[in-house]
Amino acid sequence: MISRYTREEMGRIWGEEGKFRRWLDVELAATETLAERGVVPAAAAAKIREKARVDGAVARRIAELEARVKHDVIAFTMAVGETIGDPGSARWLHYGMTSNDVVDTAQALQVREASRLIEHGLVRFGEVLERRAREFQQTPQIGRTHGVHAEPITFGLKIANWFAENRRNLERFGHAARQMAVGKISGAVGNASHLGVEVEEAICKRLGLDVAPVASQVIQRDRHAQYLSTLAILTATLEKIALEIRHLQRTEVREAEEPFGGEQRGSSAMPHKRNPVSSEQICGLARVVRANAGAAFENIALWHERDISHSSVERVILPDSTILADYLLARMTDIVAGMRVFPERMRRNLDATGGLVFSGQLLQDLVEAGAAREDAYKWVQEHAMAAWETETNFKNRVAADPRITKFLNAAALQHTFDLNRQLRYVDAIFARVFA
Repeated sequence: MISRYTREEMGRIWGEEGKFRRWLDVELAATETLAERGVVPAAAAAKIREKARVDGAVARRIAELEARVKHDVIAFTMAVGETIGDPGSARWLHYGMTSNDVVDTAQALQVREASRLIEHGLVRFGEVLERRAREFQQTPQIGRTHGVHAEPITFGLKIANWFAENRRNLERFGHAARQMAVGKISGAVGNASHLGVEVEEAICKRLGLDVAPVASQVIQRDRHAQYLSTLAILTATLEKIALEIRHLQRTEVREAEEPFGGEQRGSSAMPHKRNPVSSEQICGLARVVRANAGAAFENIALWHERDISHSSVERVILPDSTILADYLLARMTDIVAGMRVFPERMRRNLDATGGLVFSGQLLQDLVEAGAAREDAYKWVQEHAMAAWETETNFKNRVAADPRITKFLNAAALQHTFDLNRQLRYVDAIFARVFA
């Protein structure tokens, strides 16, 4: 975990104390479930519930013991056993379980907590996107393909696209998070021989988890790969938005820009600089999450009923990916909420080519008026290329060509170059998106 990118709530989930507390939750659920069935003495279960604890001092004791015994779960049970104080009761801690019964099930609890924060971030981001989309619903902007002026859109329509993608991310992520909310208490090879499947189901239910229908020593890692893949898609969406803001903030474009603080400085050498550094940071960190998804795929294939090759990887990719998703969502939400938008510059850029962006509409109108498509395309392209090369007004050139005015009079050409005609379905699209 990198503290620079770790928000407080998410950091608590993945810190050492947070992890050990979830381990203890699993141990307590198991002990109390077994006590209800008469396997563990009720007095021992009560003593464990009363005395067993994890805090900073216990976490340090676990680290001290692990340095000696070279096994984190054994060090954990030893240290927690010391907090119980009564060896007769402490001996029932971890009864009938293997390490990964605790580790994998507790990991599901951690992921569930982390997922709730991310889902909240997705919802909040969606609210900001909807507000800003509606704010600029009718703000004309030039649409660009290949980075080149294409046809008119509105800036709100661009943001509505972001909103729809965020909503798909929310749906995808919710499904992946539910797939991760499973536990297993089925022992060292998954045959449940020590405690039985009814006890396994009862422990998981006590923790609010579904039970993995079948497992080896570990919960199968296709679930984790799906989860990390969804985080990768989520952060790729944030990168997509950040990249668009970076392009729109370029000096030559300057249609929008990310917030710039009152005392913020853009360059140590050039006082005039207002760089899109936050958007660039999002683009960079999204790469880390995508790379982590690749590592999650590598974790699916393990030897027989389990090896340990996935374990060290997950100590990195699960905390870091959820931490980064949480951080990047919050960061992008703030950027979009505070983003400065320049409608006048958008309109100036849209008009910069003297009507070239209506060439497609002109072609269509000529065909509808009776011109052969190949002839019409040739006429329109001829004027378009000349307007490009000479920086002259495309609309004026077209209006002076008798080949075109034979089919389209002045009123028809006015209709061809009507911006409102291009944007007449924006409201209908918004109704679909925000239904």
